[in-house]
Amino acid sequence: MSYQNKALFLDRDGIINVDSGYVHKVEDFVFVDGLHKLLKSYQEDGYKLIVVTNQSGIGRGYYTEEDYMGLTEHMVNELLKKDIKIEAVYHCPHSPQDKCSCRKPRTGMFMAAKKDHKLDMKNSIMIGDKDSDMIAAKSAKVGSRILVSKSDSCEEATKVVKDIKSIK
Repeated sequence: MSYQNKALFLDRDGIINVDSGYVHKVEDFVFVDGLHKLLKSYQEDGYKLIVVTNQSGIGRGYYTEEDYMGLTEHMVNELLKKDIKIEAVYHCPHSPQDKCSCRKPRTGMFMAAKKDHKLDMKNSIMIGDKDSDMIAAKSAKVGSRILVSKSDSCEEATKVVKDIKSIK
């Protein structure tokens, strides 16, 4: 089976939207400055835009799966208005104690995306803001791993930048 599509994997909180802690309401969802330009650029370069996000607020009982799905629909629709197409959104609703296979730093969401979209992981990119994003992406054999952090570095990252405007 030939895997020829390349993906730009994106964490959600802190990369797509400002992370104000367990964001689950439309009125609290604010896109990160510079995101639209970045996504448009990668989309034009032929990358499939795929979100991989831990959403432990569901497992912790802070909000429901329905709350999450409603916000995801809002996010996808707002990006579509800017001609940015999110191909897929994968999420882990579990708390860290659940020891599931989908929660980053495990690779479940990446492996599902690889299979569903016939992805060439070596030529794909992950943008995240936590070590767990980088560890999961490296374990899933994602070729480029960009950590967005003002202070941290992570040996699994192939590049560290201060903000998403510094990526491309």
